[in-house]
Amino acid sequence: MSLQVQIALRTRKLGVLIRDARVAARKTVPEVSKVTGISPAFLHAYEEGRRAPSLPELEVLAYYLNQSIQHFWSSEAVSDSPERTEPVNIAQLIALRQRMIGAFLQQKRTQASISIPALAAETGISQNRLKSYEFGEHAVPVPELEAILAVVGSNVEACFDQNSHIGTWMRDQAAILEFMKLSPEMRSFVCSPVNQPYLELARNLSQLSADRLRAVAEALLDITL
Repeated sequence: MSLQVQIALRTRKLGVLIRDARVAARKTVPEVSKVTGISPAFLHAYEEGRRAPSLPELEVLAYYLNQSIQHFWSSEAVSDSPERTEPVNIAQLIALRQRMIGAFLQQKRTQASISIPALAAETGISQNRLKSYEFGEHAVPVPELEAILAVVGSNVEACFDQNSHIGTWMRDQAAILEFMKLSPEMRSFVCSPVNQPYLELARNLSQLSADRLRAVAEALLDITL
């Protein structure tokens, strides 16, 4: 295959990936053009594989469309993924989460040996309202939720969604934030494929008991001596 043919094929593939990223982001060509400064005519030409963007343009597209730059070197489509709201019945999810939070509040109150009247006196929230919260009959406003949890010895993070699509997304976002707190050197180390065995080893070691870790350390010491 000649180099020119390879370039033509790569241009067409790049066009498919650009359109895929745009569709996944639910953006129109005019919207992308307005923000990136790339003309609609050029964007259409890029997506149709008639011409290829420059790397700076590709970087801007990746940034605006919220895709990793590596997407444009991959073979996986992202636009087939459903929208976050598609697989979730929002009203049903909120009602379920409301009941779960109510049950959690009741559990924590019972564990803390605090009665409804005592909790009402501490928080200034009426007994009837507290009962309706625990039964999941009414949504708990966040400030009141924080006040109740403070009295029963818990915190609002303990109530965060852990299982639904939204909960998964929240965990992913939290993981990204924690990753960004690492030093640039550590982030570079974590992202380097050659360091994956070391990270896997660290993960396995973190799951060992203190006695097992001590035994491993002693064995390593014996080897070096």
